[in-house]
Amino acid sequence: MQWIVWLLTALSSPPPGPTIVDAPIAWSAERERLTLEYRQRHSDPDAKDLTITPHAIVLHYTGGDSAKSTRAYFDNVRIEAARKDLAKAGAVNVSSHFLVDRDGTIYRLQPETRFARHCIGLNHVAIGIENVGTNEAALTDAQVAADAALVRDLAARYPITHLLGHSEVMKFRDDPLYIERDPTYKNDKPDPGPHFMARVRERVADLKLRSL
Repeated sequence: MQWIVWLLTALSSPPPGPTIVDAPIAWSAERERLTLEYRQRHSDPDAKDLTITPHAIVLHYTGGDSAKSTRAYFDNVRIEAARKDLAKAGAVNVSSHFLVDRDGTIYRLQPETRFARHCIGLNHVAIGIENVGTNEAALTDAQVAADAALVRDLAARYPITHLLGHSEVMKFRDDPLYIERDPTYKNDKPDPGPHFMARVRERVADLKLRSL
């Protein structure tokens, strides 16, 4: 009888979430101050902290082939001067909440409820997931599976309504979620690509997350 109860419990329990490795980026009072300045400048002039309620997930690729180097780059507090358009928009460096390596390993870089600079117009409501790869063709099956599992996990814990690729964000500007106080601040990003997005969306279709 006891094994029947165990079996019924197992069958009714939700599947375990993905394995997530905590690898927090460097954080300091200076970075917190610069991030808040960026938030006030671009989304909410009255913001007093960096807390967000996530409603969207934005997938990216890194443009590089190493999780270690991407993680180290995000440790930099200030955006590099060579990225002139980004530097004009704010001093704080870019970052994301998660980094997915080519073998599917998921690293959590910072809390999901902390404002991070990873996409124009949605940082105040979006969790950013970076995938290690130089272009869409370089992304792997393991990353598709990991991203889908992470999206499913996040959607179970937060009021997520939207799943977007970085390349789709500029086409999303008419949506109420999109807030950018500087109308000239735009970009043209290709990541992570339509095929990758289609494959991830197929795996989480039952969640009925909105896109464009």
